[in-house]
Amino acid sequence: MAANATIYKASLNIADMDRHYYAEHELTLAKHPSENDLRLMVRLAAFVLNADEGLTFCKGIAQEDEPDLWLKALDGAIDLWIDLGQPDEKRIRKACGRSEKVVIYTYQEGSALAWWKQAEKALRRFKNLSVIHLAIEGDIEALSQRTMRLQCNISDGELTLMDDENCVTVREEVWKEA
Repeated sequence: MAANATIYKASLNIADMDRHYYAEHELTLAKHPSENDLRLMVRLAAFVLNADEGLTFCKGIAQEDEPDLWLKALDGAIDLWIDLGQPDEKRIRKACGRSEKVVIYTYQEGSALAWWKQAEKALRRFKNLSVIHLAIEGDIEALSQRTMRLQCNISDGELTLMDDENCVTVREEVWKEA
């Protein structure tokens, strides 16, 4: 955890009809000083979309050798490596070599599309890589509170995040599938 990180607590009630996964998760997230509320909430959305008892948040921004989230097997092998944003090809190559499956979630439409157009040809060769753009409808940053209680529903590739006052929809647009 980075010095001066802000701690957030999230209580998630997840109903994923696509994967038939229904669970509650109590999470603690460290918000890096350079991280904004949008990125924090996208990390949380990535957790929900891949929810598993073994999925954990990593040091992410603070550590080059770790993703934002990962799922490790009992023997320490990395089953799932999740990065956010627009990582460079060297980082992606390293992730694909170390992990069974790699997922990159992009979320800022203009810069993400420009990054994808530039990187697409080089990234097509990685058979265990998925690139998914998260199209966010609503003010996801309004959900960001130091203590959050969220209802998370997933159906037909669409995530709905709700608290007592706000409702946000996140659609997955698959740009490359592993």
